[in-house]
Amino acid sequence: MDKSLIRNFSIIAHIDHGKSTLADRILEITGAVDKRHKGSQLLDDMDLEKERGITIKASMVRLSYKSRTGKDYVLNLIDTPGHVDFTYEVSKSLAACEGAVLVVDAGQGIEAQTVANYYLAMECDLEIIPVVNKIDLTAIDLPKVKKQIIDVLGFKEDEIILASAKEGKGIEDILERIIQVIPAPSGEINNPLKALVFDCRFDAYKGVVIFVRIVDGSISLDTQLKMVHSQAVYKIEELGVFKDLKYTAVDYLSCGEVGYFTANIREPREIIIGDTITDLKNPCSDVFPGYRQPKPLVFCGIYPVNPGDFPGLRDAMDKLKLSDASFVFEPENSQSFGSGFRCGFLGLLHMEIVQERLEREYNLNLILTVPNVVYRVIKKDGKTIEVDTPVKLPEATDIESAQEPFVSLLMIIPVETIEAVCDFTKSRRGVFQSNEYLTEDRVKLTFSMPLSEIIVDFYDRIKSLTRGYGSLDYEFKDYLPTQLVKLDILLNGQACDAFSSIMCKEKAYPRAHALVSKLKELIPRQLFEVSIQAAVGSQILASSKVRSVGKHVTAKCYGGDITRKRKLWDEQKKGKKRLKQFGKVEIPQEAFLEVLKI
Repeated sequence: MDKSLIRNFSIIAHIDHGKSTLADRILEITGAVDKRHKGSQLLDDMDLEKERGITIKASMVRLSYKSRTGKDYVLNLIDTPGHVDFTYEVSKSLAACEGAVLVVDAGQGIEAQTVANYYLAMECDLEIIPVVNKIDLTAIDLPKVKKQIIDVLGFKEDEIILASAKEGKGIEDILERIIQVIPAPSGEINNPLKALVFDCRFDAYKGVVIFVRIVDGSISLDTQLKMVHSQAVYKIEELGVFKDLKYTAVDYLSCGEVGYFTANIREPREIIIGDTITDLKNPCSDVFPGYRQPKPLVFCGIYPVNPGDFPGLRDAMDKLKLSDASFVFEPENSQSFGSGFRCGFLGLLHMEIVQERLEREYNLNLILTVPNVVYRVIKKDGKTIEVDTPVKLPEATDIESAQEPFVSLLMIIPVETIEAVCDFTKSRRGVFQSNEYLTEDRVKLTFSMPLSEIIVDFYDRIKSLTRGYGSLDYEFKDYLPTQLVKLDILLNGQACDAFSSIMCKEKAYPRAHALVSKLKELIPRQLFEVSIQAAVGSQILASSKVRSVGKHVTAKCYGGDITRKRKLWDEQKKGKKRLKQFGKVEIPQEAFLEVLKI
């Protein structure tokens, strides 16, 4: 194939700015999908994506387009997520492209993730095409949105394309601009094979499907492939492209093209996303550095409700990691739940999505523990350890000092909500850094704040305070000193490690009272009294009790002396005392999920 007729591009945007709808219209105009079978979110093939209206997984499709000049072009479109928790999916997709279409909502203007994705594309040295979408809406101010794009991102007015993905306006202008502005792939077909592994999926019939971008040379069915980093050697079973939303086999892929291959790989752990593929007989001299491994920001334990499901959970996690390289896990044991995994995520939404995918796609029933971030603890013997679970936190007498992760938080909000947002952010230990007025009614705020204060409900509260018009993005900054304590929940004097958490000392008291109050509502009444206590070390910060289920043991005593009733009550007290000593407190699964929301 003539590589001058190939264009590789991504679509990037803030969440809910119409990126998936734009991809749908491009698929229709290029004939990749029959208009009789068209639907919404065609590239979002997971039920979870359609239900939530968000893109979770980057998707690739090959399109054929006849330009206005009469030439036939091949367009490789990679659709990307928009939420901050899936930034890694965006970054690895951009590495396989030469250009990107940056979509901005005409009603909302530039948002935090718009700016973040713009800089991701700039780091990859891509050509960027600005598009203002949703121009069919009535309540919009186009001149103001254009001015934002010009002032904040530095584009010229004649570079901005106006479009309505819903009504199909401006789609051909975007495709023509892609051909004109985005360069054709570089590379030489006569050079040794050099290809980038930018994504993987697991197929029940084909095994591991590996998506590659050919940079130099070519691949045929006879090529014996070698993975440079893992040193694994494979014989190709099937070679192809993802065309018209289905796998299409081909005999040959040349430099500049994007496609896939299978090699009857059944062990997902063999594949490293970002690895370099070359020809075993004629290897390339230089290799790709690989993707920067994403650092998990949120950790929690995932356990099967039924211990017999542990092997199935392990296999499910191996397969899920193929399509989500930012998800990390390692085995661990809990006194309360038995065998499970300690898992790392890029954010709380990422954690929710992984849980739902494991439960839906692999038919598992799971329990999650309270999420934590990774703290650094310097012990008195000079050793520095990383603590991502309360069990690993040393005794207070062994700790010299502690540090917690801080992030640089970027928020874009309406001007009239500045006071409420700043007050709330400061209540979460945020420190104001700077502000910048983007327009007369939009302002950009920068704060430095602990990651632990963001991971649970911060985004939802900001959305509420700004009536849905606020957006945020954050990136890891540094570890700064703090005072850490471990908050334990005791049920009848026994610590329940599932509810244990590490936190800043000043937050322990209000958190203890909130946890005890919530658990009192959630734990059902037992045959014996249940004592709930929140403690830091030997100090009890809050306590409450769940009354026992009442049983009318004196119902049969319809007369006679009072000593008969007292005798029965004494017997009941002894029985309940014994039950309290040996009985097991039953905690419903909903309690573990509800505690996450406190």
